[in-house]
Amino acid sequence: MTEKNLFPRIMIAGTASGTGKTTVTMGIMAALKKRNIKISGFKCGPDYIDPMFHTKIIGTHSRNLDLFLLDEPTVKSLFCKNARGSDLSVLEGVMGYYDGLSVSAFTASSYHLACCTQTPVVLVVNVDGMSRSVAAMIQGYRTYQSDSGIQGVILNHCSEKQYQSLKPVLEQEQGISVVGYLPKMRDCALESRHLGLVTADEVEDFKQKLSRLVQVMEQTVDFDQLIKLAESAPPLEVPELVTEKITQLKPKIAVAMDRAFCFYYQDNLDLLVDLGAELVLFSPLSDEAVPNGCSALYLGGGYPELYTRELSENKTMLQSVKNAVACGMPTIAECGGFMYLQNTVEDRVGTAFPMVGALPGESYKTQQLNRFGYLNLTANSDNLLCRQGEKITAHEFHFWDSTDCGAAFTAEKPVTGTRWPCIFAGESLFAGYPHIHFYSNKKFAVHFVRAAEKFERKYSDDDDHSGN
Repeated sequence: MTEKNLFPRIMIAGTASGTGKTTVTMGIMAALKKRNIKISGFKCGPDYIDPMFHTKIIGTHSRNLDLFLLDEPTVKSLFCKNARGSDLSVLEGVMGYYDGLSVSAFTASSYHLACCTQTPVVLVVNVDGMSRSVAAMIQGYRTYQSDSGIQGVILNHCSEKQYQSLKPVLEQEQGISVVGYLPKMRDCALESRHLGLVTADEVEDFKQKLSRLVQVMEQTVDFDQLIKLAESAPPLEVPELVTEKITQLKPKIAVAMDRAFCFYYQDNLDLLVDLGAELVLFSPLSDEAVPNGCSALYLGGGYPELYTRELSENKTMLQSVKNAVACGMPTIAECGGFMYLQNTVEDRVGTAFPMVGALPGESYKTQQLNRFGYLNLTANSDNLLCRQGEKITAHEFHFWDSTDCGAAFTAEKPVTGTRWPCIFAGESLFAGYPHIHFYSNKKFAVHFVRAAEKFERKYSDDDDHSGN
């Protein structure tokens, strides 16, 4: 079944990485919220950090829409599910507008997502050092594909005088809406980290920077025109998304959530709840043990390498996690969570700190991204989440590597066909560097919740069955 729904929406895209689309997106979200417009936020691609900024601004969880990890019907369904109830949705693009899986394909690009969701696009153009050449750039982006969807532009790093000169030329020549501009604002810059931006909670004076950004954009951006563009989006024909509870037992899944472990797709967490599980958040940094009464463990990605000393010194937690894994508690550990389960993890200067020791191997710092990008995973044997031969899409993004990455799955690059072994997996374990999205293959989430239910029934007579 399908239904048609009208969801006002707009995409903020860029001509390239570093054009300022994240800053512009944050300013737009904050300014619209200030107008008491209820916003839903989305990020194109697998990025975890930008949705954290969105969430901090709009007060509700921002989501990832990724057309490599997920197929088009699923992306449209998740968009509509999460946009329902909001007044307007803001989608942030990724990289350059047409940049996707490869030079030869638009797959997973901002353009691909805009076409899939029929979303009007506002292109952020950095005009620093440019004049009339801006017109040629915009024309190229608009006409490169006949269905580009680019209906407006925002000029970044642009002075008021430059804007007043460019706006009439661009609107007359290109027939495009020049929605506004943003001057250089070094006082609103976000610090960088080895994996991108710092997380929203770690930006110094974030509220003050955001307030300053909104103050300026309210003078330089036509928000009424932005809203009109969003309202011009056509109705979406939405495939029905049905998830039924598979257990009434409501098994508790302990989810690591703190400064060291914070990379999760919100739709993954929601799906576990929709299937019947209860999520219990805990901190491997500051709590003493895995929460009592939990029947499964979910250790997401993050920055454990930045908190090696604190994690290593929390001996009771290390032992608690080790006991939980050893006693067969169903466990998913992705990237940073996988590193945490190993014997040691090096910090940024190369000092190795003892970790959980539930898995062999040492995690160490390298000088480049390792196996970066999208991949397809195929199970080499039956395991916690799937049967032999089953597949799921995934993504890797990490500067740290391991002396033992496991071999329960075979990873394959979708463009080059390069293959390698990865992931530790067994009856109660799935641990490795790849990040997965459960909606790529919902069986993975179903099997995880059922394993938690089975563990709960096995230890139901013991109030504390977390392995402590």
